[in-house]
Amino acid sequence: MEYTQLGRTGLRVSRLCLGTMNWPWLTTESEAYAIMDRSLELGINFFDSANIYGGKLGEGLTEQVIGRWFKQGNDRRDKTVLATKVYNPMGDGPNESRCSALHIRKACEDSLKRLQTDHIDLYQMHHIDRNTPWEEVWQAMQQLVQAGKVLYVGSSNFAGWHIAQANEAAKSRHFMGLVSEQTRYNLICRTPELEVIPACKAYGVGLIPWGPLMGGALAGGAARARSNRRGDANAQRDLPKVLAYEAFCKKKKWDPAKVALAWLLSNPVVTAPIIGPRTVDQVDSSVAALKLKLSTADRSKLDEIFPGPGGPAPEAYAW
Repeated sequence: MEYTQLGRTGLRVSRLCLGTMNWPWLTTESEAYAIMDRSLELGINFFDSANIYGGKLGEGLTEQVIGRWFKQGNDRRDKTVLATKVYNPMGDGPNESRCSALHIRKACEDSLKRLQTDHIDLYQMHHIDRNTPWEEVWQAMQQLVQAGKVLYVGSSNFAGWHIAQANEAAKSRHFMGLVSEQTRYNLICRTPELEVIPACKAYGVGLIPWGPLMGGALAGGAARARSNRRGDANAQRDLPKVLAYEAFCKKKKWDPAKVALAWLLSNPVVTAPIIGPRTVDQVDSSVAALKLKLSTADRSKLDEIFPGPGGPAPEAYAW
């Protein structure tokens, strides 16, 4: 396994992050245990979850699965860099969602109970809350850090200017602020290159891409994806590019899923793409992507197939 620092922090995490969103509604609890055990065995120490995962409002079923796995012992918790999230509704009440100080405090306490741990290593805001001032958000997060219940704070689905605004507000409080950003980023979806990635680079924020395979479109089998997503206009639009991509991978005798991960890993701003294996074999397959190193010519060919926005803003569109 390869390791890197999470953004500008001294925390070292694996170059792949284990996503847990499929548990337990698409992956059984026993299968989830096997996936987590195998991940640790292979050196994946970075696990990502969210209080909303699991499918039942307010129950945090995925966090519960992880908590019961920690409870089995063998230093599982100590070996894991644990990330989870706050923002989405956890009940029907007016203060059971978003990022008010009240909800952040309550959501953190509830996540700690479900996860059966005394601290969260990386506590992430799942979305931007435009209705709560940064003074309130950072006061709540600082209190959690001072209490030892949270070590680092991250974001998810933020725009580039949100990252700048958040970290400037944190700086005025002498607080570390955001150290990571989760964003949808892959060969097909390259919009983050305009604003998000430049902001991450400028502020020392580690990028954690979610959806690295674009819902399976970059994993091979484009014809199957087309039939399964017949009503998806974006899938139809992207199909010629995906077919060209599969032809490129076939010529190189490479697994398309591994190429998609290797392309992300070649970006120095990327800390760790989030993988969402549903079986132990898929964990092994994802780890194998670390051995695939793309040449400059390979990356140029991928840029030709998936052009992206043309670089960072405003150069990408201003001149």
